[in-house]
Amino acid sequence: MADRLPPGQRLARGWPLLHEGPVPRFDPATWRFRAFGDVAETAEWTWDEFRALPATGLTADFHCVTGWSKLDNAWEGVLFREIARRARVRPSATHALVHAPHGYSANLPLDALMDDDVLFAWAHDGEPLEFEHGGPMRLVVPKRYAWKSVKWASAVEFLDHDTRGFWEIRGYHSDAHPFSEERYARQE
Repeated sequence: MADRLPPGQRLARGWPLLHEGPVPRFDPATWRFRAFGDVAETAEWTWDEFRALPATGLTADFHCVTGWSKLDNAWEGVLFREIARRARVRPSATHALVHAPHGYSANLPLDALMDDDVLFAWAHDGEPLEFEHGGPMRLVVPKRYAWKSVKWASAVEFLDHDTRGFWEIRGYHSDAHPFSEERYARQE
């Protein structure tokens, strides 16, 4: 267990609820996900089209910067790299900014997002992802603190440079590695 729990973390009871802003409403008829920026052509999917993409499942731990960890989460969704492939990301792209409603975003280097365990998840532990936890779909980046796992993901912007997201502008670390305790920008 000790090798799975980053420094400063404790096991959560249940799954704590933390997010910025209100829980957005979901209407499958109007929901859209967009991939744009440093791509050959902007791509857009409806909810049904997104759910028809090749799905995968994985089990991963989840670590929040506030100090709790939830182990052995079973996620189902589409790999980030599948979206990047379909958007035909240009070789000049080095980073991505994942967007959500109400101005929320999180940045990461593209190579971190292309890992085999990074996906846009619509299910958690065999059930549709609850809206309070980011449903209908959220990004899941297990090797980073949970604020990088953007709830209610609505778009990914591919960039040829890094740009800080919502929490990074407010003093949080741009890389967010839990095992290195990269919590705050002053540590960069």
